[in-house]
Amino acid sequence: MNTNKQVHKLTPEELKKLQMIELELLIELDRICRKNNIIYSIDGGTLLGAVRHGGFIPWDDDADVIMVRKEYEKFLSVVDQELDTDKFYLQDLNRTPGYRWGYAKLRRENTDFIRLNQEHMPYKQGIFLDIFICDNVPDNYILRCLCNFHSFIYRKIFYSEVGKYACSGISKLIYKVLSLIPEKTVKNRYNKYVRFRNRKSTELVKCLTFPACNPVYGYKRKWYEETIDIEFEGVTLRGCCDYDEYLKFLYGDYMELPPVEKRKVHPVSKITFPNDN
Repeated sequence: MNTNKQVHKLTPEELKKLQMIELELLIELDRICRKNNIIYSIDGGTLLGAVRHGGFIPWDDDADVIMVRKEYEKFLSVVDQELDTDKFYLQDLNRTPGYRWGYAKLRRENTDFIRLNQEHMPYKQGIFLDIFICDNVPDNYILRCLCNFHSFIYRKIFYSEVGKYACSGISKLIYKVLSLIPEKTVKNRYNKYVRFRNRKSTELVKCLTFPACNPVYGYKRKWYEETIDIEFEGVTLRGCCDYDEYLKFLYGDYMELPPVEKRKVHPVSKITFPNDN
C-alpha cells in the first residue's frame, strides 16, 4: 500500500472536461429512463446547479441523480440491454465485487477518477454519475431515528475498507475491526434490511447509507416521484417538481452563493480522460 498518496488538484480545463463527461452520463441515464418510463430526478448540487446556474455549479466535480427503490429495480431490469456498453458501465452493491457503497455509480469507460484513499479498491474507477436509491423509512420520528442509527452502522461497515486507510487513531482501529466482517455477510444482511424497510409504503424515504442533511432523517417521497423537465447545460433532464421546497429543505437560501472556503470539492488522486488512454 502506497502511504504517500497526493491529492491531484483539478485544473480549470480538467474540471470542464470532467463535467462534460458527467453530462454524457446524465444524458445516457435520461435516455434509458425516458424510454422505459422510469422516474428519476437530478439531485443535490446537480439540481441546485440546474436551478441557480442553468447547469453545473462552476466548481462542482460530481453529478447526482436519485430514484426510489422500485424505480431503481425497473432500471436494473433494463440496463444490461439498454446501456451503451462501449462507453458506460454500471456498478452497485450486488453487481460489483468489492463495491462498498449503498448507491450505484454509472461510469465512463476509458477514464479514471480515483478518490483519495480509494486507490486500493478492487474494481474499475472511471468518471461517474452517482445514482442514489431511496428506501422507505418510518413516518414515526422515534422509529425513524432508530432506523437512521441502524443505517449508520451499515454505512460505517461498508466504509471500513476506506476508513482503515483514510483515518487515524481510534477511528482507524474501529474501521480495521469492522473491515474483518466478510463482504458477503454484510451485503446479505444489508439486502435483508432493505427488504425489511420496503415491506410497506411510507410518506418519507431516504438513501439509507448516505448521511441525512438534518435531524429529520427522511425526505418526502413526492420529491422523487413527481418530476418535471428541467434544462441543464442545454439538455433536458428530469428534476423534482417542487424543487423550491426541496432545495430550501436541503440548503436553506439556496440562491445565495457560498463563500469560497465552503465550496466543496472532493480530494482526487488520479484522473484521466478518454483521449488519455
